[in-house]
Amino acid sequence: MDECCEVREIPREQRRVLHVVLWINVLMFLVESIAGILANSTALFADSVDMLGDAIVYGFSLYVISRGLFWQARAALLKGVIMAAFGIGVLVQVAVKIARGITPTVEVMGAVGTLAFAANLLCLLLLWRRRSDDINMRSAWVCSRNDVVGNAGVLVAAAAVALTGSPWPDIVIGLLVAGVFGYSAVQVIRDASRALSPPSSPIRTS
Repeated sequence: MDECCEVREIPREQRRVLHVVLWINVLMFLVESIAGILANSTALFADSVDMLGDAIVYGFSLYVISRGLFWQARAALLKGVIMAAFGIGVLVQVAVKIARGITPTVEVMGAVGTLAFAANLLCLLLLWRRRSDDINMRSAWVCSRNDVVGNAGVLVAAAAVALTGSPWPDIVIGLLVAGVFGYSAVQVIRDASRALSPPSSPIRTS
C-alpha cells in the first residue's frame, strides 16, 4: 500500500492523550486570552495565542494519527509554520506595547500564568511517554514543551514587573518566547521536510 495513503492501526493511548491535551488547550486559550487583554500583558497574550494554535495542531494530529508517515509529516510541517507565525505575532504585539507604553496588571498575570503553567505541565507529562512514537507525536510534544517554557516566562515577567513597576520585563519575556517559537519552528519544519523529501536515487555509473 502506498505510504502516503496508508491507514495504520491507531494506538488507543495516542488518541486518548491527544484528546485530553486538545481540550486543556482550548480551555486555557479562552482563559488566557481574556486575561491577557484585561491585564495588558504581552507575555500572557502571546501564551494564549499559542494555546489556540496548539489546540488546532492537536486536532490535526488526531486527524492524521491513523495515516502514514506522509500525512504525519504534513501535520508536523503545519505545526512548524504555526509556531513561526506565533513568533511573528508576538513581535507585532511587542511593537504595539512599546508604542503605547502600557504596564501590565501583575496580579492577573501571576494568577492566570500559574494556572496555565500547571495545565501545560500536565499536557507535557501526558505526551512525554508518547514523544518517541512517531513524528506526529514528537511534534505535539515539542508544542507542549514550548507551552511550559512560555508559561514559566509569564511568571518570571510578572515577578519582574512587580519588582520594577516597568513594562519592560513583560516585553523582554515576550521576545524570548518568540525566539523559542522561532527556534522550535525551524526544528519541526526541518524534520518534516526531510520526511516529505523523496529518497534520493542511487547514482549509476556506466
